[in-house]
Amino acid sequence: MNNYVGRFAPSPTGPLHFGSLLAALASYLDARHHRGQWLVRIEDLDPPREDPTATDSILSILDTYGLHWDGDVVYQSQRSELYQAALERLRDQGDAFPCACSRKQLAGQLHHGVCATPNNSDHAWRFLCPTGDITLTDGLQDNHCYNLADEIGDFVIRRRDSLWSYQLAVVVDDAAQNITHVVRGIDLIDSTVRQYLIQNALNLPVPAYSHIPVAVESNGQKLSKQNLALPLSAAHASDTLWQALEWLRQSPPDELRTETVSNLLTWATEHWQIEALRGLRSRPAPTPFQRT
Repeated sequence: MNNYVGRFAPSPTGPLHFGSLLAALASYLDARHHRGQWLVRIEDLDPPREDPTATDSILSILDTYGLHWDGDVVYQSQRSELYQAALERLRDQGDAFPCACSRKQLAGQLHHGVCATPNNSDHAWRFLCPTGDITLTDGLQDNHCYNLADEIGDFVIRRRDSLWSYQLAVVVDDAAQNITHVVRGIDLIDSTVRQYLIQNALNLPVPAYSHIPVAVESNGQKLSKQNLALPLSAAHASDTLWQALEWLRQSPPDELRTETVSNLLTWATEHWQIEALRGLRSRPAPTPFQRT
């Protein structure tokens, strides 16, 4: 499958943790197993939340763990013109509209329908969500079905503070980079329907999605930067990779635990079986990577 193009797209809000490694490793192995390309994109769209040291830390850890990417790293902060062009097209088609509604006004309810046009620039832009039901397929999870009016509504694609939303930017970048397959955590599965709607509106190709389970703490919380997950260490990379492969149900032989990162990834690429994760939504992280 030489036309396979996958990607890993972390946000630079902190260092990578074991959960991040699982997503990076699964997407990397799926791409390499299919003799495809694997790209890295830094989703630096939200400066107030970003750690100025995180990007270098992320790229360094990926390199240490042998997860070498193809081509240049793409930075979303440098691609505003592409997002603006997509917004203008959606606006001209009637698929996007300005919205000055506040969270207080919405009172936790979904937004439905075009607002009165704001008289100033103090507004967000929303995607005008169609009505009806939609069912999306996934490479690992059951079909996920949505009633668009009841569960999605009109969602923000450019924020009131002029920052671009993840939903619009990821669609534009996946298309621009010719991404064919997206392997990521199931915590992002509900983003798929929003991205699908934008892809359809812009007449863009839809990648094949596979959502892997997430690693959780002993209390059931997802390992995440927000939950202060323990950062990955550059030390003992082979052992950590072995534990990640075991968590991904790839059954790596015990003797590989002390092998080099390169040898371990060579074995993992050859023996990769994404089907081992079918239907799984979460698994406890190994004890060394849990806070509690």
